[in-house]
Amino acid sequence: MRRAARVGGLSPQAAVVLCLLPVAAALVSLCIGRMGLPLGEVLRGIGAALGLDVTLGDQTEQILWTIRMPRILLALLVGAGLSVSGCAFQSLFANPLATPDTLGVASGASFGAALALLMGWHLLGVQALALVCGMGAVALTWLSVAGRDRTNSTVILAGIMVGSWFSALVSLVKLAADTESQLPAITYWLMGSFNSAGYSSLALGAPPILLGMLVLYLLRWRLNILPLSEDEARASGTDVRLLRGVTVLCATAITASCVSMCGQVGWVGLLVPHMCRMKFGNNHLALVPASACVGAAFLAAVDTLARSISSAQIPVSALTAVIGAPFFIALVRKTGGWRL
Repeated sequence: MRRAARVGGLSPQAAVVLCLLPVAAALVSLCIGRMGLPLGEVLRGIGAALGLDVTLGDQTEQILWTIRMPRILLALLVGAGLSVSGCAFQSLFANPLATPDTLGVASGASFGAALALLMGWHLLGVQALALVCGMGAVALTWLSVAGRDRTNSTVILAGIMVGSWFSALVSLVKLAADTESQLPAITYWLMGSFNSAGYSSLALGAPPILLGMLVLYLLRWRLNILPLSEDEARASGTDVRLLRGVTVLCATAITASCVSMCGQVGWVGLLVPHMCRMKFGNNHLALVPASACVGAAFLAAVDTLARSISSAQIPVSALTAVIGAPFFIALVRKTGGWRL
């Protein structure tokens, strides 16, 4: 444990605090809403779910487990997934401005969801087509630079072009949509919302996120190699091409699955890794788990704010931008510039 602290790993105290952050955020989120619940009532509900002999009202049970819990679980999952994905992309491209949408995955997933809504598909169909199109967008980005000496710049530029192309396709879908029913649904979904959270959608979208995060967590010490020059990376004895491929695949699967469940949620994958770097440094041994925990707590808190401050629920992406942009500017001014 001492060695882990010397090389940048989490200390036991930091690990405990980080693990408790999402749990605390979830408990607070269960308490807050249009109908507030005291913490004691929430704990009683958890006890009843665990099989303890606790009496719980039907209304309270429905609020906790049918309305709030799926939404909170989705917020925790998406926050952790986007943060880890952003951390991986920033390491992969040695670029502090890299985001989970660097390779066009969010734009591709948005097109798939918009197309499914245009065709009148149900939620699971929307989610499935969004996931497929998101993965397809990254495959198209990768194929567009195949057969060449791929550099970070060429891959990023290809991702920007593919993302712009899918954004144009989304505009065409919106143009063809019915203005009374389909267009509002497409527009609201693209703004990012957890309103459609449910256990069935979580069952479809959670496995790619959890599996991708697990692989990146197990490879987190190797992620330190990615920002190095080509010669330095090869000298480490690591198969750099394989490592980059696995990183892209995992980060893409995470991002596509997140977007397929709730639409585009910006700033999380950019802001949270930088916040964690200020506290834990650049070593991915600590940075990856810290980003997952902080990102989960951050998005759960933002979603709670989005559904509580107004009778009309505010899209999550709007709040993450409103909160994230000023905070990120202050973060850059405090650190004196970009760093990895």
